[in-house]
Amino acid sequence: MYRELTSRALLESVNLDDGSALGSLARAIVFDLDPNSSPVSLLIDGHPPSPDLTSPEVEREVSRVSRHSEAREVMRLEQRRLGEAGAVMEGRDIGTVVFPDAVLKVFLLAAPRERVTRRVLERQEIGSTPELADALAERDAEDARVNPFVPAADAVAIDTTGKGPGTVLQEVLVLAHERLGGRP
Repeated sequence: MYRELTSRALLESVNLDDGSALGSLARAIVFDLDPNSSPVSLLIDGHPPSPDLTSPEVEREVSRVSRHSEAREVMRLEQRRLGEAGAVMEGRDIGTVVFPDAVLKVFLLAAPRERVTRRVLERQEIGSTPELADALAERDAEDARVNPFVPAADAVAIDTTGKGPGTVLQEVLVLAHERLGGRP
């Protein structure tokens, strides 16, 4: 969601340091969920997210955009609206700010090198691993200035280093089943 806002701001030449303008721009974006996709996924103005949201330009500026309280407030309200009926969401402050009363909060960890490897695979990015490692570390540091990446007090931490997605999913499903008492 923040990447969409960043992309829009760049396309519309909105000053990335103007929180009020970014908040207004965020209110103009229509976020929804596509109930026909499996898993249910985000729609932006009725369409799936554009691959452009992972562009180097957006990657470079998304932390700058997300630091503004006006933009964060709009996004927080939208995320709450989207998750009203129950949802699995990921994000830096989902368990601490957006849904502080969630039944289950999972804090996924991975060794820095593994995060870089995953980013390369996820984005099919070209570049050296040290450059990507530096970029990830820089982005984490920038994001942490506004929104530290710390688990909620009641979150369950899972170190995903060396684990595949299926293994991690099984661990989370076991936790969800325990917390929900077998409820769907």
